[in-house]
Amino acid sequence: MTPNDYQQAALRTAPGDLPPERLLLNGLMGLNGEAGEAIDILKKHLFQGHELDTAHMAKELGDVAWYLAVSANAIGYDLETIMQMNVDKLKARYPDGFDAEHSLHRNQDDI
Repeated sequence: MTPNDYQQAALRTAPGDLPPERLLLNGLMGLNGEAGEAIDILKKHLFQGHELDTAHMAKELGDVAWYLAVSANAIGYDLETIMQMNVDKLKARYPDGFDAEHSLHRNQDDI
């Protein structure tokens, strides 16, 4: 399955009656909520003695992917384009792979 295939499958269950700005709001709020659920699993593992529940984590990451797909669609982008934009940005920022020096001294317009 490609990222765009996933996005199309995910959009089957997205609210179809929302205008794009409301769909984006729903998507970004959901994205943050699901990311919070994922970090809570890790917090419980690191600080409360729970086993790291990787199956539960995988499900939460799937929910993050769903909300990412919906949010991207709401602004008129497909996932493969967003992923390529990110890889291109990171290649420009860290041409030889990550290093702290480039991280500390990024160009002002590097977002």
